Amino acid sequence: MTSTKRVLLVDDDQPLRQALAEQLAPEYTPIEAATGTEGFAAAKDGHFDAILLDVGLPDMDGRDVCRRLREAGVTCPIIMLTGAATEQDTIAGLDSGANDYIAKPFRLGELLARLRAQLRQHEASEDAEFVIGPYLFQPAHKLLIDQATRKKVRLTEKEAAILRFLYRAGEQPVSRETLLGEVWGYNAGVNTHTLETHIYRLRQKMERDPATAALLLTSAGGYRLAR
Repeated sequence: MTSTKRVLLVDDDQPLRQALAEQLAPEYTPIEAATGTEGFAAAKDGHFDAILLDVGLPDMDGRDVCRRLREAGVTCPIIMLTGAATEQDTIAGLDSGANDYIAKPFRLGELLARLRAQLRQHEASEDAEFVIGPYLFQPAHKLLIDQATRKKVRLTEKEAAILRFLYRAGEQPVSRETLLGEVWGYNAGVNTHTLETHIYRLRQKMERDPATAALLLTSAGGYRLAR
């Protein structure tokens, strides 16, 4: 199933971390870490859609954690949280690989707005990855990667476009007409039969039992991805 976006909170300030976690839920699934070591291990071993990373961690500088995560291949947006707001601090944070830098104390609304902005930018980037059931979906590379076996399932351009649009729609069913317009642009000669053929082929590739879809569902005159 698809799920809410996972956000890793790395901060040793427990009350702040818990307050952030409460505010992020249920729109996001927050995972907490109190040290740089814990945060690095969690981010390296699990898939996250974004990371909120404090600079002043008890065991290491958050910028060093950020740098190590980038070197380890973590590509998701990283927003640094800091008690210092000088230009030099901001430059150091961005140079370490952070996408954004916000000074404490901050307004929660501003942090959430910046988080959403970074997620939108990342979704449009070459590095974007989304979780769909057991798979990591890499739309730019037209790939589904089984997270357990690392087996790669190659998609056509249209199949990747269908999945990407359905993922962005969340729990809302997308009508056949909307999918045709978004993926094909209502080109002459393209009809719902063409879309249904692509849905059939996608199910053959991604469903454990294509005859009983568990991921790519027919719903309300259209399609949606399971939650």
